[in-house]
Amino acid sequence: MIDLYTWPTPNGHKLHIMLEEVRLPYRIIPINIGRGDQFKPAFLKISPNNKMPAMVDLDGPGGRPYAMFESGAMLAYLAEKTGKLMPKSARGRFDVMQWLMFQMGTVGPMLGQTHHFRNYTPRRIPYAFERYSNEALRIYGVMDRRLSKNGYLAGARYSIADIATFPWIRLYENQGIDLDDFRHVKRWLGAIDSRPAVQRGLSVLAEHRRRGKMDARSREMLYGTTQYKRRRAA
Repeated sequence: MIDLYTWPTPNGHKLHIMLEEVRLPYRIIPINIGRGDQFKPAFLKISPNNKMPAMVDLDGPGGRPYAMFESGAMLAYLAEKTGKLMPKSARGRFDVMQWLMFQMGTVGPMLGQTHHFRNYTPRRIPYAFERYSNEALRIYGVMDRRLSKNGYLAGARYSIADIATFPWIRLYENQGIDLDDFRHVKRWLGAIDSRPAVQRGLSVLAEHRRRGKMDARSREMLYGTTQYKRRRAA
């Protein structure tokens, strides 16, 4: 059994989708990031970076509970645990790991900033708006070139690299992207979106997806000074 501490965000959806794809039993523990659950001492014991998702595998290595944070590491762990969505050959594994690192180091951080400066700042900041909107275009170009020659990011087969990247790319409208300009990305996005396990993963905590304007408390928890408060070890 996997205890998954999560919320319906792109990073949360990675793990929802992965667990549905590999058919591992899991239990959802909601971490409402707009209400500050990510700063509670019990959660920080599992995720010291105060970010979700995090998880505890109750049947971890050696049969003992094993806690993890960082979504990319969690995907790699679950792929190894189940023997699924990761190639057996060294070349294939490192092809997957390169594109997984591309998501963790580039796609997530840069598109996250694109979302912030295009959609969530109280006033438009032209330099930041243009910088991250242009970076989004660059990222889509990198992916489109790759997908013009491969069915999926790491090659011919669907893998954890695709699972990691998909939840960010499905929000292309928030990034100012016209998907018709990136036809290979569009084809890839549609192929993944049509997978039953993906649809099940996207439905997890769907009733809690943010709609409308963000309230003052949520804005403070996500973007204010609360996250920078120094916290003592439990």
